[in-house]
Amino acid sequence: MNHTISRYLLPGAALYFLVLLIFAAAAALLGQYVLAAVELGVTVVLFFIFQVVAARQKREILRYMQSTTASLDTAFKDEMPLPMAIVSISNNEIFWSNDQFNRLTGLKASAFNPKLETALPKFSIRWLAEGKPEYPGDYTLGKRRFRILGNQIHSDRHDPSLFLASIYMLDMTELFQVRDEYIRSRPIVGIFLVDNYDELSANQPDGTVSSLSAEIDNKLSAWTGGVDGLLRKLERNRYLFLFEARDLPKLIDDKFSILETIRSVVNPAGIAATLSLGFGRDGANFAENFNFASLSIEMALSRGGDQAVIKDRYNFSFYGGKTRETERRTKVKSRVIANSLSELIAQSSEVFIMGHKNADLDAVGAAAGVGCLCRKKGKAPHIVVDLQVNAAKELIAKLQAIPEYEDAFLTPDDAMLLADPQSLLIVVDTNRPDQVQSKPLLESIPRVAVIDHHRRAADYIEQVVLNLHEPFVSSASELVTELLQYAVDPKDILQAEAEALLAGIVLDTKNFSVRTGSRTFEAAAFLRRNGADTVDVKKLFQNNLQETLERYRIIQAARLYRGDIAIAAVDYTANRTIAAQASDELLTISGITTSFVMYPDGDRVIMSARSIGDTNVQMILEPLGGGGNAATAGAQIAGKTIEQVLRDLVASIDRYFEE
Repeated sequence: MNHTISRYLLPGAALYFLVLLIFAAAAALLGQYVLAAVELGVTVVLFFIFQVVAARQKREILRYMQSTTASLDTAFKDEMPLPMAIVSISNNEIFWSNDQFNRLTGLKASAFNPKLETALPKFSIRWLAEGKPEYPGDYTLGKRRFRILGNQIHSDRHDPSLFLASIYMLDMTELFQVRDEYIRSRPIVGIFLVDNYDELSANQPDGTVSSLSAEIDNKLSAWTGGVDGLLRKLERNRYLFLFEARDLPKLIDDKFSILETIRSVVNPAGIAATLSLGFGRDGANFAENFNFASLSIEMALSRGGDQAVIKDRYNFSFYGGKTRETERRTKVKSRVIANSLSELIAQSSEVFIMGHKNADLDAVGAAAGVGCLCRKKGKAPHIVVDLQVNAAKELIAKLQAIPEYEDAFLTPDDAMLLADPQSLLIVVDTNRPDQVQSKPLLESIPRVAVIDHHRRAADYIEQVVLNLHEPFVSSASELVTELLQYAVDPKDILQAEAEALLAGIVLDTKNFSVRTGSRTFEAAAFLRRNGADTVDVKKLFQNNLQETLERYRIIQAARLYRGDIAIAAVDYTANRTIAAQASDELLTISGITTSFVMYPDGDRVIMSARSIGDTNVQMILEPLGGGGNAATAGAQIAGKTIEQVLRDLVASIDRYFEE
């Protein structure tokens, strides 16, 4: 828009004088010449008064600025090398500008103070009002790009017209172009790993293995061919990919299609290849980017593989990973971990075992199993749990009734008093520092071991001395049961411990109906042989009549979304265990494959999610701050109402299915 026209469209004194002239002209056209003359005379008088007042105000402003800001002495001379203007913060009017500013913006001399938007379209001085010294980002005017600095000119008077600021424009076009090219050319290191190479090549002749390997190589080369990068094969199932940051958006927009393409490589036994991609970016050098890429691959594998993970200096970003985990593990790892954990326990002064907040049967069962291992090594186990707020009160009471566990359960405060530098903390059934029963205890003990089966989150527990993290396993209790098979004699396992472990497996497998592999049944059989009574385990899952009615009340509130997703949002605080049971029971209804149950709890919203279909509920809840695995997940969202969380959940579900 022409600067002159736009200036008249802005409210101000010019508009008012124009209106007065229009009235005078209209009176003349109607034959009211006397009235027209009077109106014209009044307009002329007012215009001269306005000019005098404006000139006086401007002189006063200039005197004030010169008296308070010595640095402006040169600014009011034509020697100022930078485009500069003095603007009013209250109404965005330009009170003064030098020749460089006028030439740059095309601003012309006027009897009225022009608006800043006339000279700099789509430019805001909100940052000046907020006390910031620099315009956020760079400002483009024509084909040039500027860095704009400014400062407020404070007055000891309360006249709003004196709330002024000076702005300076620095032409940084060439420097910004160099900066942008530097950012676009930053190196990115990628590591590609064929997750199930051993399964693909197992029991296959050499010719078939070579053919499969060549097919994988060709598909990776074709996918990376659209990027100016370097792809090299490091090992039989590992590749290194170097490229520039300018090409990463292409891969993201492509949604890492190689994850789907690679599945077309199938061996004669019908096993399809899967791939994990790890990328490192924003590192100080190639070595740091390679380290980031290695962490990304480790994160991808710990979350089940078949996905892409990008690690920068601060965060992880996840792409893909919608497929369900398949059981890919060996008993060798369990045996090695069992020996290492036994040594750690033997070398420790005190052993603390801690699960997640509001501990359930799996967390307490796994803790009891580790307690058996501690007893074998002559150490008294200290199980850290909130005895008032948990979902396993019956199991805890059953364990406390036997002499070995009479004093085993401690509150977090009591545990802090006992801890020393030689203590060992074993975290079970979670890998997130914010979800443990006591974060201060986690931070105060230098030696930490983690035993967990949930998909790893971006904020996982770091710097652990031992990590048994298997996202393919049904439960933490199953992991601990396998450790006991190599670390203790069957006669060392108490019946109550065996039943606690079996209860944890039953809970997380929904009575062996989900996330159940052959190793799950082997672990259950081992526990059964060592005294676990299935009837006693079933009693741990019983509810009274009131709890049963509450569960069905939650189910009654459920509504269908996308045909097979049930969402139950209640506006009252429910029992967490009952809510989890309600989300489980929703899946017993024909046609429902995914369920979400949410309820308010103080200033936060608790959510429980379940799936027996292809939907990965962990990926849906992760953007909301939750975690878990493909079939079972949960979230605790603070600072939002149940209505807001419901909207966020629906949006996350939509994004999941649209990607």
